[in-house]
Amino acid sequence: MKNNFYNEFDLQRKKESTRGGNDYRSPFQIDRDRIIHSSEFRRLQGKTQVFLPGEYDFYRTRLTHSIEVAQIGRSICNYIAHQYNSIFNDEYFIDPDLVESICLAHDLGHPPFGHAGERTIHKLMTDFGGFEGNAQTLRLMLDIFYREDDHHRGMNPTRSLIDGVLKYKALYEDLENPENHFLYNFQNEDLKFVFNDKEIKNEFDSPIELNKFRSIECQIMDWADDTAYSVNDLMDSISGGFITIAKLGKWKDNNEERLNPAQNKYVEEMIDWIRKDKFKPKFGAQIGEFIRACKIENHENFMNEFTNRYKYNLVIDESVSEKVKLFKDISVELVFRSSQLHQMEYKGNFMLTKIFNLLCENYIDAKGKTKLLPDFNHKLIINEDDKFKKARLICDYVSGMTDSFAMRNYKRLFDPDYSSLADFV
Repeated sequence: MKNNFYNEFDLQRKKESTRGGNDYRSPFQIDRDRIIHSSEFRRLQGKTQVFLPGEYDFYRTRLTHSIEVAQIGRSICNYIAHQYNSIFNDEYFIDPDLVESICLAHDLGHPPFGHAGERTIHKLMTDFGGFEGNAQTLRLMLDIFYREDDHHRGMNPTRSLIDGVLKYKALYEDLENPENHFLYNFQNEDLKFVFNDKEIKNEFDSPIELNKFRSIECQIMDWADDTAYSVNDLMDSISGGFITIAKLGKWKDNNEERLNPAQNKYVEEMIDWIRKDKFKPKFGAQIGEFIRACKIENHENFMNEFTNRYKYNLVIDESVSEKVKLFKDISVELVFRSSQLHQMEYKGNFMLTKIFNLLCENYIDAKGKTKLLPDFNHKLIINEDDKFKKARLICDYVSGMTDSFAMRNYKRLFDPDYSSLADFV
C-alpha cells in the first residue's frame, strides 16, 4: 500500500539509479540495507560512545548506541501514529524504515575516541575547512560509501535520508570560528539538492536559526538520540563505578540551590534505585516515558509546497525535557569531567595529532614520497593536486579509524619496539 506522506520529491536520489524497477523493497528499506552492509557502519563497533571499547564487555559502543537509537526512533513513529490517528493512517504516516535509516546513520561520521577525538581532528583541520561529525556522516553517505573511483562514489541515498541526517545546515564559512554544528563549505551543493536548489540561508535570520530547521524525521532521530544516551550513558556509568551513591549524593548537595523540587526528587529516586540494585529496569522504563512525551504540532513554512516532511514539529513535554537535561548534567559533571576519562582523551588526542601531522607532512609537504597508507588511500591522495582536498582525504582516513586501529597505527609509526605487519590493512 502506498504511503502518501511521501512523494517523488522525497524519494529522488542525487544520481539516477541503475537498479531495476522490480526491487521488492521500498526506497527507504534500500537505504537502510546499504547503511547496515557498509564497512563504515561495522566500524562503529570499535568506536567510543563514552568509554573505550574493550574496557568492559557491557559498555555501549557507537554501534550498539546507534541500534538502540533506531529502535527508539521506530517506537516514536508507532506512538505518534497511534496517538494522532486523526492525522495519520495506513496510507499517510511517518515511515519507520526511513527513521530507522536516519538513526542508524546518525553517528557514522564520528571519529575514534568520542567527542574528544572530534574536537582534536577539527582543530587539526581548522586551516582546511574544519571537521564535524554530522558533516562527515553526510560525506560518507554521498562520497565514500562503496567508493570504487571518482565516478562511483557514495550510497546514492534518497533526498529524505540525506535531509534526515542533517541536524545542522549552516556552512563552516557562515559561522565565526565554529567549534561544531556546521557543514563543510563544499557540501553547499548537497544542501541545494535537499532544498530543490533554493538558497536556504536566505530564509533565516541567522545560521543558528537555520540549524534549528529540521524535517520531522530528523527531529525524531534527535530525540531518540537524546533519549538513548541520556539514559544509557548513566546506566553504563553506574555499572562501571563512575557514578556511586556517595558521588551522586555529594553532587546533589553541591547543586541543591540550582535544582528545583522535581529535579531533587529525580536524584533521590536514582540513589534509591542504585541502593536497591534496581537501576537497570528503572532506567529502562524511562525510555518508554520519554517516547510518550512526544507530541506533534503543525508547522507552516516554505517547504510545505514540496514535501510533508516539514509540516510537523515534534514537541516534547517540558518536564521530560527537564529530566533529560538533568541526566546529561550528571553525566557531564560526574563522568565526562572525571580524571579517568580525561586521561583516555588525552592519550587519544595525542595519538591522533601525531598520526595526522605525519600524514600531512608526507602527503602534502613531501607529495607522498613514502607510502604510509594502504594502496587505495595512497593513490587517492597522490593523484590529487589540491592541498585542501589532500587534507580532506587524510582526514577521511584518520576519522574513519576505530579506536584500536588508531592505537595500532600509532604504535607502528612511532613505537620502535612495535613491528607487526599483520594488522596493516
